[in-house]
Amino acid sequence: MNLNKIIERNLSGKKVLGLFMLTNLVYAFMLLVTIPKTMTFANEMKLLDMMPTGYDFEYVNKLFSALGSNGRETYLTNQIPVDMIYPLLFGITYCLVMAYFLKKINKLNAPYMYLGVLPIIAGIADYFENIGIIGMLNSYPDITETTVSTTNMFSIIKSVSTSVFFISLILILILVAIKFLKKSMSTT
Repeated sequence: MNLNKIIERNLSGKKVLGLFMLTNLVYAFMLLVTIPKTMTFANEMKLLDMMPTGYDFEYVNKLFSALGSNGRETYLTNQIPVDMIYPLLFGITYCLVMAYFLKKINKLNAPYMYLGVLPIIAGIADYFENIGIIGMLNSYPDITETTVSTTNMFSIIKSVSTSVFFISLILILILVAIKFLKKSMSTT
């Protein structure tokens, strides 16, 4: 079964809205609860998940040192478990959001359909980022530059694909608005 058929079967407004609300509740929980809880140990340093331009070996060592064993444990047992749910929700939800609005402007076909793959790529990269962070947290202080650079690469892939997706979504929403305005002006 191809991705287009799966997407088309799940494009009801209620389903897309429900997933959107659930995804953003999980995201809000991370932003308001698990990330701040972890950051209380971080001496105002950003967590690796929250660094869209990446990080290096030195930064990871400073962060993990600042977190201390309690902070690293909190990162591992509070933030990461929620962040293992979010990428799946993000990928599915925003793929469907993009498809929903593409359908509104009659562009639910190639090449536009590929814009819906961007959040899936971001979600997959987020999982690899999380796996790398888990590995580094579990092996600290014996982390390697290779592990840091590999995890950082997935962090950047996540950030770039997310940014390109949201820019594309804004452009599609502008096209939806233009179509709506043209339609409403022609009926008056």
